[in-house]
This record gives sequence, C-alpha cells and structure tokens, in this order.
Amino acid sequence: MENRGQKYHRDRMSGVLREEIDTLLEGELSDPRIGLVSVSEVHLAPDGRSARVLVVVQGDEDECEATMEGLEAAKLYIRRELAERLHLRRCPELIFQQDRSLEYGPRIDELLKRTKKKKS
Repeated sequence: MENRGQKYHRDRMSGVLREEIDTLLEGELSDPRIGLVSVSEVHLAPDGRSARVLVVVQGDEDECEATMEGLEAAKLYIRRELAERLHLRRCPELIFQQDRSLEYGPRIDELLKRTKKKKS
C-alpha cells in the first residue's frame, strides 16, 4: 500500500514535469523534425525512475513519425534540462508515446449514439 504523501508527491512531480517538458517543446528545441506537439499527460512510475510522456502531435502520419523520432533524439537533452531546472538529483527516464485518445473520441461518440438508437 502506497503512502498518501508519496502519491501526492508523485502527482505533483508529474504535473511539474508535464509543464516543463511542454515549455521545452514549445520553443527551445531546434530539431526540424519536431512539429506541433504538446504534452497531454505524464505518468511517473511509483519508484520515480521512469516517466511515460503522452504527447499529442498535429499533422499527418509522416509528420507524427518524424516528430516522434525527433523527440527520441532529444530525450537526453530534455532530461538534462529537467534535472537542471527542477534541481533533481536523478531525473526519470523519459518514454515518449503518442496520445491517440483525441482520435478515438469521435468513434466512441458514434458508437454511443448507435446504442442509444437501438434502445429507443
């Protein structure tokens, strides 16, 4: 069972990491592969050694793929900047994943409308 204080700390740290990574992605990375991208969520592991960063990428599939490659290439730079800005002894390992939940929203709405019509 996790201590309430540890959970609160992890939640706060996830929020701070999300804000700082989003700031870095907005204007401080000069990689031409990275297009319009924003951080939707950061899930910090219970031990704090890794963080899954969910990003929303604007553009077609080729642009998304190039952006994800650019983020993988910039991962060490982002970790170093986070450690410096947040005064962390050990910055978590960053795992970038594309957040596709916005794409699934319209499909879920359509399915819900169908089930409502069948019940009526």
